[in-house]
Amino acid sequence: MLALRLTRVAHPAVQLRRLTVAAASAGTGFLLLSSLADALRHPDDPSAALLRLSWCAVPLAATAYLAVAVARTDPGTRPRSALSALGLGPGRLMAVSAATTALTCSLGALLALLVFLQLRGGGFADLPFDGAASHFLATGKPLPVPGTLILLAIVPALASAAVALALRPRETKPPARAREAKGGATEPAREPARSTQVQADRGASPAERTGAPSGVLLEDVPEPEDDPESGEADPQRPLPPRRPPTGLPWGIAVLAAGLAVEAYAGRTPASSGASTTALPGGLAADSTPVLVGWLLTALGLALAGPGLTHLCGRLLQAAGPGAVRLLAGRILMEEAGRIGRPLGVVCAVASGTYALGVRYEGSTPVLGPLTALGTLLVAGCTVATLLTAAVEARQARADVTAALLRLGAPATTLRSAAALRAGVLLAVFAPLTFLIADLAALPLTR
Repeated sequence: MLALRLTRVAHPAVQLRRLTVAAASAGTGFLLLSSLADALRHPDDPSAALLRLSWCAVPLAATAYLAVAVARTDPGTRPRSALSALGLGPGRLMAVSAATTALTCSLGALLALLVFLQLRGGGFADLPFDGAASHFLATGKPLPVPGTLILLAIVPALASAAVALALRPRETKPPARAREAKGGATEPAREPARSTQVQADRGASPAERTGAPSGVLLEDVPEPEDDPESGEADPQRPLPPRRPPTGLPWGIAVLAAGLAVEAYAGRTPASSGASTTALPGGLAADSTPVLVGWLLTALGLALAGPGLTHLCGRLLQAAGPGAVRLLAGRILMEEAGRIGRPLGVVCAVASGTYALGVRYEGSTPVLGPLTALGTLLVAGCTVATLLTAAVEARQARADVTAALLRLGAPATTLRSAAALRAGVLLAVFAPLTFLIADLAALPLTR
């Protein structure tokens, strides 16, 4: 009930993002139902039906990825102290967010079922496109109800589980400052000595103010540190810097392995007697090495994305930066983990699309309607995830932007920093995408 109320009173921008998730769920559900129809058309070839069903894994993963990104930007399910006092802690809000995602994806699955029945010829005869795709949706055979319901429940179940896993509450305990004694025991934490006298004399020396003995320099007196066990931190002390991403070497290694597998697929000719599995769109290549290479390349770009974004931020601050470059570089370094991974996934999808374009250059494309729908669905989900991650990053730095405006920073400076960040990311990731796309298209052109 709470998920329904939050869905009804949400902001129009939040509703638009949820409708995007519903549309992605509808497209993925339609692809799953189409694989069921193909199995009904060819009951004597279960391997082909299983292959078509396995191709739905990529749109399914893209839909779940988009659902997680949209759930992160939902302001109605963020932990608040007032909601915690009412019993809605981080765990309850995570459950509400998962229920909202399941409700949105269920709406998309219902829409997919209605469109599938209409195109199949078993829907409403008064509406347009009745039976328009009856030749490949197995119109003459009845749909099995259990199988249809199971396939339609896959998208809401997987998306809600991914949201629950991503938004699960994490307990961050501060490191204990226990010291080991000689006997192996741990000494209890000692409270810093507090002076019971108030120094009314404002002309007291710095050593007297800090409680240091006479003859000791102020630089030699250690500053009092915050006790993490007490839970009290100095509000005047800035937060420690975020650790840089560590996935760049792993991403480069996985990317190199994927390109090596694709090169092996291009150099190894398929034997005439061996049965090769057909790729979508009629790609004439052995399926197993090409698919493994593409998946490794996409995984490598996703792992290397945060590290490359952090590196772009460091490059912006090199060689005597001004205010705009310094601000743009610091923001990129801070948001590397938030926008780097979706940017890497977008580059992987763009390289795959470019490779398909090179494959069909100078010839008539043979992509079927379902393959085109899957390609558009994956590309749209990845781009929407990147835009949603940018919205989440903007929400995360809203306090910093407001503080800069209060300090008198002109709005043109903030816009120039945003344009500089976008330009640097485009200058780094666009050539990388074209290079990987050219290498990925080699096994398809031989």
